[in-house]
Amino acid sequence: MESRPDRSSLLVLIPAYNAGRHIDELVQRLRLQTGSAALLFVDDGSTDDTAARLAALSVTTISHRANRGKGAALKTGFRYAVDHDYQTVLTMDADLQHLPEETAGFLCQDDPEAVAIGRRKRDAGMPAARRFSNLLTSLVVSILGGRRVSDSQCGFRLLPTALLRRLDLKSDGFGLESELLFRACRLRWPMHEVDVSTVYDGSSSRISHVGETLRFIGLTMRRLFW
Repeated sequence: MESRPDRSSLLVLIPAYNAGRHIDELVQRLRLQTGSAALLFVDDGSTDDTAARLAALSVTTISHRANRGKGAALKTGFRYAVDHDYQTVLTMDADLQHLPEETAGFLCQDDPEAVAIGRRKRDAGMPAARRFSNLLTSLVVSILGGRRVSDSQCGFRLLPTALLRRLDLKSDGFGLESELLFRACRLRWPMHEVDVSTVYDGSSSRISHVGETLRFIGLTMRRLFW
């Protein structure tokens, strides 16, 4: 019988906000794919049954008393990863728009110190507002960061904690994902892109696309010479 790879140095980080209806299935599918990897949920002030479902599954959870934004939830998880000496962090969303079965594409990367970024097809059902926002932020990251980034807003990615230790991230909202890549580009950190599925369930997005995009552009322009 073939042994499963040791994933004990990997932390799977999932920010969750009112994701209760997806939690059980997500955890079940993730455990099948990631084996011994640790799962960390950051419950960002959910008002549904997210907390109760996480408690019933006995997964490690950090809870924000109020909703602080996806970026804040990610930063909480990054601090946990650094403090507990994980080598890499795999980030993904809690709503099953990132398929657990596609984690293998990130975990098979040859360079454990490189960033691996999910790359979605924009014409495969991505809502128009999100497509525009993604195109614009990806362009800004690519131009100012000095290397091509196809999908700066995809939260499905593998991050070495060696990089996280060097970053002082500012954003608390969805712009953090683009900010992180911009900063990594400025550090000339090695990156790969991994093709992933574009999955939407028809529900309305919580992202204020125009506002988040403008805030991110303003942030990068103010901090261009970090």
